[in-house]
Amino acid sequence: MNKPLKTPPPYPIASVDHALRAATMLQMEGGATVAQLAERLGVARSTAHRILAMLVYRDFAVQGEDRVYRAGPVLELAAHSQSLVSRLRVAALPHLRRVVDLLDETTNLIVRTGDTARFIAGVECRQALRVGSREGMVFPAHRTTAGLLLLADLTAEELDEVYAPERYGDRPAERPDLARLRTELRRLRRNGFAVNKERSERGLIAVGVPVRGRDGTALAGLSVSMPSVRYDPKRLQSLVATLEAAAHSLEEDLADQP
Repeated sequence: MNKPLKTPPPYPIASVDHALRAATMLQMEGGATVAQLAERLGVARSTAHRILAMLVYRDFAVQGEDRVYRAGPVLELAAHSQSLVSRLRVAALPHLRRVVDLLDETTNLIVRTGDTARFIAGVECRQALRVGSREGMVFPAHRTTAGLLLLADLTAEELDEVYAPERYGDRPAERPDLARLRTELRRLRRNGFAVNKERSERGLIAVGVPVRGRDGTALAGLSVSMPSVRYDPKRLQSLVATLEAAAHSLEEDLADQP
């Protein structure tokens, strides 16, 4: 499909987007200074300060004596949890940044919940024409690179459960063709990586590899996204090798955690 997964609203409000992204960062990363937030959002420090002040006012953030802003009462439970997603994100960010330094393309870490894929971390590249951050966004798993890799790790029975017809009672059109999906997942299992050529969005190419736990189970997907005009099939092997090296390093860091 060439239809975008999510279409930006016709009248986007940048300040709201910045505030939502800031709240997501505090919730998932644990804290940030004004300077750090300004850099991540690409705004002036004065703007970052105003965003944080409003989050504090609405109890989405609190400021400590060390001048670091952290998740407030509204976000506190998720922010302080030591869930797998939280640990994955913190461990992955240095590796995502390293991939961006090497490839200068936007890099993401994605997890799967049921039939959806959630972008839990993202680092944008520095090029003017680039794929923007999708951090915090949720998409159909079968229409994303990493989502397909995580679906490929399921058994036939588990895949049937994820896409059971009764789960799509009032939205049958959203259920994928399982026969075609199984064929695609078998190919992904053989290759060990996935390539998404404008499947989710027109003009976008993504390449991804799985991140596995100690027992070999796929925990997340690591992907790099770029405008199709910059994609060269001759670079595929190099892209996959860079992603696999980053995934293996991340796996080692996760294995060292208690």
